[in-house]
Amino acid sequence: MDWISGLQRALDYVEEHITEPIDFEKVAKSAYSSSFHFQRVFSAVCGYSLGDYIRLRRLSLAGSELASTNEKVIDIALKYGYDSPESFSRAL
Repeated sequence: MDWISGLQRALDYVEEHITEPIDFEKVAKSAYSSSFHFQRVFSAVCGYSLGDYIRLRRLSLAGSELASTNEKVIDIALKYGYDSPESFSRAL
């Protein structure tokens, strides 16, 4: 299997579980790799860590929801894994 297919499967896994706590080990398994090796390759290919990618995707999705819905900030913050509006705003 090539790395591009593995990375795509891993990204698909992340997207499917974006509102849940994400286990990096499971992400790596979806790419048929060890967690250590996958995170090294991911960083080399993407330019940032898997954790940063997940955080940025969550913030991007949350921002889109804030702009397009009338949901409360706290509800969106909780949906994307932030404990409070303060922790959500600090992440921005």
